[in-house]
Amino acid sequence: MSIYFKLFVLLSSLPFWLSYAVANDIILVTFPDSSIDSENPEELVSLALKYEHAEGVPRNNAKAMALYCKAARTGDAEAQYSLGWMYANGRGVSRNDNIASHLFSMAAKQGHLHAQKMGLYTTTSSSPSLPTCLSKKLRQQTESGEEVIYSNDSIFKLVTKLAPLYEVDPKLVMAIISVESGFNVRAVSPKNAQGLMQLIPETAKRFRVKNSFDAEDNIKGGIAYLQWLLAFFKGNVSLVAAAYNAGERAVERYRGIPPYPETKNYVKKIRKLYKKRIHPYRPSVVGR
Repeated sequence: MSIYFKLFVLLSSLPFWLSYAVANDIILVTFPDSSIDSENPEELVSLALKYEHAEGVPRNNAKAMALYCKAARTGDAEAQYSLGWMYANGRGVSRNDNIASHLFSMAAKQGHLHAQKMGLYTTTSSSPSLPTCLSKKLRQQTESGEEVIYSNDSIFKLVTKLAPLYEVDPKLVMAIISVESGFNVRAVSPKNAQGLMQLIPETAKRFRVKNSFDAEDNIKGGIAYLQWLLAFFKGNVSLVAAAYNAGERAVERYRGIPPYPETKNYVKKIRKLYKKRIHPYRPSVVGR
């Protein structure tokens, strides 16, 4: 067999392997392309759009997704939205509303208007899920034996290091981060809640957070707030979740979970990820 024939066979099979990779949520770009080396998310998204829509280059969904993923890893809202769009519409990848919904939610928290609208049309019926190209998935067993999938192993390591210092269950912290920011360190909500645990400036100041976009600083402040809420609401996880979303004053005013649709849905999401109804607490924390 000549070397030319082998080369012909290799090149002929390349489109098949690329399509297989995309269909199975594996981002493979098997040929060199200097354009993907950029670290600028705007440049990456611009180039991804060209490959997705065949603007001046041949259409290549595998390249588009690889570029969107690289930009999305930096926390870029447009990249998160565009990647969500591809999953929502099955464009070059198997359709997955769960992944799409989670990506739209991440972008929406940063004020992306189209992502906020798309979030109304996609629903998630399982634990938070992201494409494999964005982060490593970490599997945890809940108290009932149900498997929960969290994303981002590096953040989990931070949480397991910090949470015991405040006597807060790391699994509760991971549930809050998952629902609040989708593990996006740079997340900013329309109400200016910032970082992994979505701390508003007043809460950040209250718990001595200097930089809400620093993962460790943000997590410390968020866990300290959870510790205080647990003491204030005597370990009632549902009330703590409601207060984390709507504020402790609102929970006091309604003497329970406020009737806000957003808060009720938020509590439901947290309870799905964290099964314990009561969490141990330190009463003396409230007196500080």
